[in-house]
Amino acid sequence: MRMRWMAVCGLAVAVTAAVTMGAAAGKTLKYTYTLMGAKGDDSGKVTFTQKAGGPVKMHVELKGVQFGDHAVHIHQNPVCDAPDFKGAGGHFNPDHKQHGWDNPMGHHNGDLPKNVSVGEDHNGEATFELTAISLDPAAPNSIFANGGTSVVVHEKADDMKTDPTGNAGNRIACAVVKP
Repeated sequence: MRMRWMAVCGLAVAVTAAVTMGAAAGKTLKYTYTLMGAKGDDSGKVTFTQKAGGPVKMHVELKGVQFGDHAVHIHQNPVCDAPDFKGAGGHFNPDHKQHGWDNPMGHHNGDLPKNVSVGEDHNGEATFELTAISLDPAAPNSIFANGGTSVVVHEKADDMKTDPTGNAGNRIACAVVKP
């Protein structure tokens, strides 16, 4: 009888552990931030989503932004000081690489694989799948490490190779990224 009870208890612990691990493995993290323009205006939003162990999906929605292609980068400081957003610092780069997806030396963690196209209606959006960043605060490439980061929209397109900024021009919108 005692052995049967121990077997039942052992089975219950194993099932509970499996359910708990399955729940943790299936957990999805999601964070949304508002982009602020140079005059404090709402310039859109950025959403980060990550399933446990998977890449980060970053969805950028721009509104009220000038027509054309715009570089968007993750910057190292959680600061958005209008009107120039210089307090955001350089690109998020814990791996200490060069700028741009076309750079043979590798790209910054905060670089994105393409620009965001804004139409004549002054709106645009794009979704990126990123493996060089994490939403896990304990990860070395976490966008939440050291107090957070920021997302910056630039006035021009990123040429995807020129270090350190891709010739993307001035900063026109920003969102502070913290957990």
